[in-house]
Amino acid sequence: MHKIIDLPTPPPLAELAAGRAVALFLDFDGTLVEIADTPEGIHVPDGLPARLDALHRMLDGRIAIVSGRAIADIQSHLGALDVLMVGSHGAEIGKAAEPETILSDASRAAIAALAAEWPRLLVEAKPHGIAVHYRQEPDAAPAVLQLMDDMAAREGLAARRGKMVVELGPKSANKGAAVTSLMAAPPFAGALPLFIGDDVTDEDGFAAVDAAGGSGILVGAPRPTAARYRLPDPEAVHQWLIP
Repeated sequence: MHKIIDLPTPPPLAELAAGRAVALFLDFDGTLVEIADTPEGIHVPDGLPARLDALHRMLDGRIAIVSGRAIADIQSHLGALDVLMVGSHGAEIGKAAEPETILSDASRAAIAALAAEWPRLLVEAKPHGIAVHYRQEPDAAPAVLQLMDDMAAREGLAARRGKMVVELGPKSANKGAAVTSLMAAPPFAGALPLFIGDDVTDEDGFAAVDAAGGSGILVGAPRPTAARYRLPDPEAVHQWLIP
């Protein structure tokens, strides 16, 4: 089990990249943008898309956004970029996927009943899963977590808990598996991998880059983590990426 200790600030990106190719894997919510009350409520800082494109050129394409959001959702906020997109916790790599039904009618009905009981729950359908956000219904957390855990066990899915959200999706898809797959092929192969993320769903990514000789960078307050470094917030991430 990881202990709660504060972590050092990562060395400057230019220093890490000196003499060796670097590959960057970036979470989106809580890392590149501040978390909002709803997924649609985020604010994309001015200049962020241009900054990401500049990094794509600087790193010869060795950069990817690795998010729980669907690729189409990320693109709706960032526009058309050359940066590789990995969505739905790794179930989508490089291109948006067609929606598929992963839940039985009984499970969908159970989620609908829970949402009717707690009207401020946000149920978000994704191409390879479904998420229930309880940021605006914090008292519903025990009921949400129990229902989603029960459905995951019954349907053979993974229940991924994040910040005030739990999502059902394929067991085979996670951010670590996506990073490992990308690191096996150009342009990422052989590079020093760095994964930057804020949530517990990013721990798979931290573990994957650690296994490949790289480092994870936690964003936010200290907590148990496999990351080696920490930055306090998305603004600090932006400044670290391109001072």
